[in-house]
Amino acid sequence: MKKLWKAFLLSSAALLAACGGGGGSGGESNLQYRITLTTAKSQLPINIANVPAGTGAFAPYTTTLYVDARVGSNPIPGGEAIFGCNVVQGLDSGALYYIDGDEEHQDDNGNPSAFRSIVLGANSGGASFHFHSSDQAGTARVVCSVTDPRDSKVYSASVDIVVGAATGKVSSVVGIIDAPGVLLSRDVPSRLPYRNSIGIQAFVMDDANQPIPAPSAPNLQVSIRSMGPAAVGARLLQGNQSGSVLQVRTIGGVGLFSLASGASSGSIVLEYVTDRFDNDVTNGIQDPVTALYAVPVNNSVASAPLSLPALADQDATVGFPFASVFSVQGGVAPYTWSAIALPGGLTISNDGIVSGVPQLAGAYSGVITVVDAQGTKVSGNVKFTVSNGGAVVPNPLTVNGCVSNGTSVCSLPAANVGEAYLYSLSVTGGNTTDPVVWTFAPATLPAGLRGSSTGNTGVISGTPTASCNARFLVTATRGTVTVTQQVSVQIGANTAACAS
Repeated sequence: MKKLWKAFLLSSAALLAACGGGGGSGGESNLQYRITLTTAKSQLPINIANVPAGTGAFAPYTTTLYVDARVGSNPIPGGEAIFGCNVVQGLDSGALYYIDGDEEHQDDNGNPSAFRSIVLGANSGGASFHFHSSDQAGTARVVCSVTDPRDSKVYSASVDIVVGAATGKVSSVVGIIDAPGVLLSRDVPSRLPYRNSIGIQAFVMDDANQPIPAPSAPNLQVSIRSMGPAAVGARLLQGNQSGSVLQVRTIGGVGLFSLASGASSGSIVLEYVTDRFDNDVTNGIQDPVTALYAVPVNNSVASAPLSLPALADQDATVGFPFASVFSVQGGVAPYTWSAIALPGGLTISNDGIVSGVPQLAGAYSGVITVVDAQGTKVSGNVKFTVSNGGAVVPNPLTVNGCVSNGTSVCSLPAANVGEAYLYSLSVTGGNTTDPVVWTFAPATLPAGLRGSSTGNTGVISGTPTASCNARFLVTATRGTVTVTQQVSVQIGANTAACAS
């Protein structure tokens, strides 16, 4: 609608000027219109960071353009919608701006709006506007036109503005997985969106962060580096090429190929090599530019999407040990946990246990994040309310004589895979006439083990099914006094943390 309105104004202004309106003077009516277009700066730096448009000494990516039209030596009649200016060729990026403070020429946030075509009024036969460079190098041609209302002839002028300077010399190469995002090992049945081969794109850029022009010969060499079992049997594919090494010719700086997995999971490391000397890898590489890129290979597929259940609000007290475990659903184990904005004194372990001794009272909004083995990430918000408390526990509880400060781990006797395990926990402190109630965090218990409360004793029993180092929480409550303690059980020889 705005463009139609400006077109209407342009036609109306032409009729008005034909009748002698709009100010100014037509001068010598038997002479043709003359139009000129000049720019304050004919070359601008490339705007890699996409700095917004502006004017003045601290606006290096913006230049001012001046358009002027005369009849003989006199300005053409003035008015609105006299000049039409646009970027006609050379660059897909870069734009024209009014930067005049008019709300019609601004976005909802008050920033100047970008146009590829603009309409300008004439004041004393002239007008000014601005061109702002973007992240693409090249030459932009700006054309301004004016219509003589006496005979409807159109007169134009143009100016070229050079943006940046594409060197054509290779500076960097990077790669991204195109589709799908998960690569399965060769013998795992593939199903959408998971495959045993994936498409990969590599971007070859020059010193100005511009795509390398399309070469006449392959200019990117890709090879599989033998760094682990996942590389065995894997191969690269493009056209009639198949193997551990291939050479690719980029188009617009982009090289496309496929990677087929081998029989094992892990990471396949790809090495990219280009030649800065002549952008040709077929005649020997004289000045190599290299990069490594790791592609994860998985042996399993998530049965359900990774998700965090709703995180319950947490209450803690300054100076008192705190511990709480968070659980995750779906995805592929093992999981990696992290957190930000927790109350001071609290941290999160790689098992999803938030623990420690809060240091300052207040209300906190933390963010819990978990990443599964396939790199899928989910986050959730959790509220912590830390109170001053004030009551001093005269006889605090301890489990197995371990010091419970929220972060220390109490080691229990080791266990063996496939062998029955039985261990009784003890508690000291508190009012000994009160019974002890034991609770366990089931989400952190290793497979095959369980926790129970028998009388005043907490019992860990069962038959472990996997070798790993198990860490979990046990809580003992005696009357109004409670203690939560991290404990660990080494199962077999594998010291890696047990999968949740």
